[in-house]
Amino acid sequence: MSLQDKVMTAMKAAMKEKNQTALAALRAIKSEILLAKTASSASEELSEEQEIKILSKMVKQRKDSAAIFQEQGRDDLAQPELDQAEVISQFLPEALSEEEIEKVVMSTIENIGAEGMKDMGKVMGIVSKELAGKADGKTISTIVKAKLT
Repeated sequence: MSLQDKVMTAMKAAMKEKNQTALAALRAIKSEILLAKTASSASEELSEEQEIKILSKMVKQRKDSAAIFQEQGRDDLAQPELDQAEVISQFLPEALSEEEIEKVVMSTIENIGAEGMKDMGKVMGIVSKELAGKADGKTISTIVKAKLT
């Protein structure tokens, strides 16, 4: 079952439940998928990697917006953004724990023989590709910095 099919099924359920927050998030996912399909002028389905990238970007946007709203003291606007991020993240693969990310970072550092911060770019590139969609870039970056210093 493709992501688009899963989203459509979830949209129907959200409509029946009259869940406006979930419906808005699901419509946004559908819109992004359609935009990505037309941008790549691909009539076939998006790859799973592309879908994960789109969903990750959407979750990050919602969380960033919520953080800005909270800084401005607008919790009434921040909460719907967080709720939408939660709905979108249901379609992402299970996120890895920090310990699991740390294991991948350590094995990558050992494999390429990274020493110090000068090799951070190499390590980040490899680890980011390996953990695409499973871990946040900011978390990976923090762990890599800690291990290389």
